[in-house]
Amino acid sequence: MTIRFFSLLWLCLLGFAPVLRAANAETQLETFLSGLHTLQAEFRQTIQRPDEDTVYVSNGIFYLKRPGQLRWEYEDPNTQVIVADGKRIWLHDLELEQVSHRSQKDALDGTPAQLLSDTGPINAHFNVTEAGEADGLDWVELRPKEKEAQFVRVRLGLSENQLHRMEMYDSFGQVTRFTFNNLQHNPTLSDALFVFVPPPAVDVIGDL
Repeated sequence: MTIRFFSLLWLCLLGFAPVLRAANAETQLETFLSGLHTLQAEFRQTIQRPDEDTVYVSNGIFYLKRPGQLRWEYEDPNTQVIVADGKRIWLHDLELEQVSHRSQKDALDGTPAQLLSDTGPINAHFNVTEAGEADGLDWVELRPKEKEAQFVRVRLGLSENQLHRMEMYDSFGQVTRFTFNNLQHNPTLSDALFVFVPPPAVDVIGDL
């Protein structure tokens, strides 16, 4: 009787083992976004262009305040600041002493930035599918519903309900990858991070 009892116990434990596994990538993404108000992370960005062996690498820091506000500070190799203030996106190239800007809605439609900054449901703008496991992460693939979107698909790598990797594929075959480090979930961020005023004596390109 004792042997039979323990045999049944082991069968129950083995039977319940799949339930104890980590949540799938889509569920992790929804959990990550559901309580997200602000975000800060260091990033490493690589760009691989089709038919080229060269990989372009840059590094910087990223800030997010939902809804609709983002800031990228590229520190290496070129110093640039990109600010999305909720209405417009501003790009300041400090070396060229040039500022360009455009409508935020037009710029972000169908992009991961829209996914992160928007507080609406994921499937409002993307078709979502599971993409399996790789590199120790659970992956989810998003395909923008917007026909004129900049990217044809986006892959997000998650672990323990945190975003670690992002891959963006455009219609020309270019792949842009982000790796996030020192990610801070809901830190206190200054409103000034998401306000941009063009400095004097720089060229400003774009229509207000």
